[in-house]
Amino acid sequence: MTNGIHGSPYPHLVADIGGTNARFGWIEHAGAEIADVMALPTSGHPTLADAARDYLARTGHHGAASMAMGIANPVTGDEVRMTNHHWAFSISALQAELGLQRLVVINDFTALALSLPSLQAGQLRQVGGGSARANAPIALLGPGTGLGVSGLLPSAGRWVPLSGEGGHVTLSAVNAREAALIDQLRRRYGHASAERALSGAGLVALYDAVCALNGRAPDPMRPADVSDRGLNGSDPACVEALEHFCALLGSVAGNLALTLGAHGGVYIGGGIVPRLGAFFDQSLFRKRFEAKGRFQDYLAAMPVLVINAEVSPALMGAARALEQA
Repeated sequence: MTNGIHGSPYPHLVADIGGTNARFGWIEHAGAEIADVMALPTSGHPTLADAARDYLARTGHHGAASMAMGIANPVTGDEVRMTNHHWAFSISALQAELGLQRLVVINDFTALALSLPSLQAGQLRQVGGGSARANAPIALLGPGTGLGVSGLLPSAGRWVPLSGEGGHVTLSAVNAREAALIDQLRRRYGHASAERALSGAGLVALYDAVCALNGRAPDPMRPADVSDRGLNGSDPACVEALEHFCALLGSVAGNLALTLGAHGGVYIGGGIVPRLGAFFDQSLFRKRFEAKGRFQDYLAAMPVLVINAEVSPALMGAARALEQA
């Protein structure tokens, strides 16, 4: 057994815990690549500890000494209760249950943010803008099961990740049709947050809202159904829902870029946008990203980069968090 840079003993178990899937990876020793990456459905395991043990059993690994995880939830103390799943646990109790010498738990988008400086050009697709500036703030957001938001700020030669819940900011409209759609979301949920529209469930909610405004009964839909029918053009309500999804994401991303002064780039993670491909690139996303009045030129220079990585970059970020802890 060897120690990490800051005394975290190996082997390392790293995880990216979302509302739908729990992804795990294994780092055998210092300098080793993340190996045996596996995604397990959260719905198939009563607890996070059960999922971790299932991963270890499937891969034949034993004796993880340290673990780091990014989880789709705010982490403000020892008790963690997931927003979009039923898992809840005590960090100290989980460490004891898994026999770990060290356990680091951070927000999943904080973990993803920590991975951004390590991403290669082949793992990114640029959607407009110029070149990223070195040592400038970086913004990150991503629609998936929820809407994750984070970023990186440069400080004394290192990157400081942001940890917050920006996905729950209030959603705003820029035209009458959007206002009517958001009013539908407000009636349904009380608070029409960005996540209520910009997530898997949000795609379905936007579709339902479009149907309500069009005076038609919605079909039973899963998020993948809305995106598939929207991409192939077989259902006009799905096409409109997908168009609004991209436009609203552009507005929210532009707000975040303005807030952080994100000249280091605006990164889009999550599982939805990479699947939209050319539809997203040709949508109103970029126009709405830049549509901030007197600051249009300021935003026009900022590159937007869609993350297309085969291995969850959040696993790399979790590993970095363990080294820095």
